[in-house]
Amino acid sequence: MFLDGLDELDQKIIRLLIENARMSYSEIGKQIGISRVAVKMRVQALEQRGVIEEYTTVINPQKISGAVSCYFEIETQPETFQEVIRRLAANETITQIYRVTGQNRLHVHAVAASSQEMEYLLQNEMDQLPGLISITCNLILSRIKDIKGLRL
Repeated sequence: MFLDGLDELDQKIIRLLIENARMSYSEIGKQIGISRVAVKMRVQALEQRGVIEEYTTVINPQKISGAVSCYFEIETQPETFQEVIRRLAANETITQIYRVTGQNRLHVHAVAASSQEMEYLLQNEMDQLPGLISITCNLILSRIKDIKGLRL
């Protein structure tokens, strides 16, 4: 994939960091043929430009006993849309919120420690959202492919 502003070395660095964000500058340099210092400068420049936003640990909830993952499709009244977003963003069980096509529609992911916690979220949070027009909930049975961010 061609991206304006990313040369071949930047793309190689990003590919390696996507595979392993803990890879050292020295190891990256060895693999792409530049010095550790050059890698560090390029990574810092990518961070400053906002191309690299963060480094994180991704937990697979299916590997934790009892964890439940769901996604929701939510439609709200226009006048309550921003309040719904605010409430969802404040909830720690909610892991991702996307505004999607369609008027006042949201695609929301949640991960709960148990089915009881997910039921609580449904009954006491989701069903109580102001201006709710419709909501669907889908239980995620297994993660087959889950790509974070942009793939080059």
